[in-house]
Amino acid sequence: MKSTINILTILSITFLVSCQKEYPTGAEYDPYSFATLDEKGGTWTPILLNAPTQISVPSPVAITSPEYLAELDALKKSMAYAIDEDRKLITYWGNNPIVRWNEIARELAAKYNLTPAPNADGTYPAPSAANPGVYPYFPFAHPPYASRAFAYLSAAQFDGLIAAWHYKYQFNRPAPSKNAAAIVPVLPDQNLPSYPSDGAVIASVSVEILSALFPLEKEFLKTKAAEMRLMLSLSGMNVESDIVAGEELGKGIAAVYLKRASTDGMSKAQSSKAVSDSLANEAFKRFGWKWQNMESPQRPVGIAPLFGKVKPWYLVSVEAVRPPAPPELNSAAFQHAAKELQETANNLTNEQRKIANWWSDGLGTYTPPGHWNRFATDFIIKYKLNPIRTARVYAYLNTAVQDAGISCWDAKYYYNYPRPIQAMPGFKTILGTPNFPAYTSGHSTFSAAAASVLSYLFPQEKALVEKHAKEAADSRIYGGIHYRFDSEAGLEQGRKVAEFTVQKASKDGAD
Repeated sequence: MKSTINILTILSITFLVSCQKEYPTGAEYDPYSFATLDEKGGTWTPILLNAPTQISVPSPVAITSPEYLAELDALKKSMAYAIDEDRKLITYWGNNPIVRWNEIARELAAKYNLTPAPNADGTYPAPSAANPGVYPYFPFAHPPYASRAFAYLSAAQFDGLIAAWHYKYQFNRPAPSKNAAAIVPVLPDQNLPSYPSDGAVIASVSVEILSALFPLEKEFLKTKAAEMRLMLSLSGMNVESDIVAGEELGKGIAAVYLKRASTDGMSKAQSSKAVSDSLANEAFKRFGWKWQNMESPQRPVGIAPLFGKVKPWYLVSVEAVRPPAPPELNSAAFQHAAKELQETANNLTNEQRKIANWWSDGLGTYTPPGHWNRFATDFIIKYKLNPIRTARVYAYLNTAVQDAGISCWDAKYYYNYPRPIQAMPGFKTILGTPNFPAYTSGHSTFSAAAASVLSYLFPQEKALVEKHAKEAADSRIYGGIHYRFDSEAGLEQGRKVAEFTVQKASKDGAD
């Protein structure tokens, strides 16, 4: 018991230190010219908005008006005084800053993905949204929480840019460089209408959504938004009225999403011990088994027992994709899977250990959903997607991944199946054991859903992402976390969930 407490105490100290650390600068890539502009993007079907015009944007003043000419003059002066640090800022944010906001979200998920340490008496405190600055700090960004955070951020960004594209081409205000020869854009000239600023929409949406999800980071997020605002001017992309219109549009979009978030059931996902015990007892009545947490001291409640009841995005119901029951304990099928696990553990190769560690995505990481966002980012840059096309990728990826998590957690607590460390006396893992039931595998379900969506959006990468999903599933077997039937059922479950998302994507007008 003492050693476990010490380990968890170290984790809490690590969190305190991480609160003071510098944020990573992120992936290195240069601003690029977009492969397409998607001029009809304003006609695409939004996710939550009733229509792209649900949040109104006022008409801009004429480009010949004194007000606009004064804005052009102010822009020329500010660009003339740009220093080297300003230019670094421009390069960092680039002309597709949604990529950076996704990166920021992943880093926040990693920073807050630390389990609370136990109290001296062996009990566990719980994070409180009402008091986020009191230890344990809110949120605990475990995989379900992270998947939801990425989904709300990405879907809101997508709706924000659909609306922005609608107004851009309705008002068709040329970029500042088209109206003043002295203004030479620092970033690649895209010939994209400038009003409202799509960059300002993204910054405004992102700071509002992420501040609600990570309340202790509000000042940091405001700083990043201010940086980006400065970049939009110093790069020559936007005049002040472009930016103001984008900011107001972004705030309106974020409000729509935060209203949904307030009633989606997430606040009840981390249930009481009584509810958790009730779920376990119901499973025991149905199947004759129930999961037990094997930690010492034992946490009284697993992670998010009621996440399976959170409102999904496109999944019609968790029952529609709930897999068949896993094998009975001590059945031939169970014994076969247990034997494979033990033999794998006894003969683990360096390559298998490497795969298990690379996909572990445990405490202090941006979780499996974040892992798949990084893959998507690489594809976005590789294929030089514009901001609205980028937002579409992140939106469908992350809504599918959250739906996959919802369906997976439904199965986990419906079946309440024991982990190998519980059902196989003396068995040891190389990664520790997650604090929730085994069946189905979260890694497998998240990964199959992500791979299915990315295969649809990037058909050229289908073989690669399917390989990644299979490897993610196998990694949990190598690590001793899951039986093979956990992983295989999870892969199938994730694919079924993604079908609902892909069906929606195929009808949104973007293809």
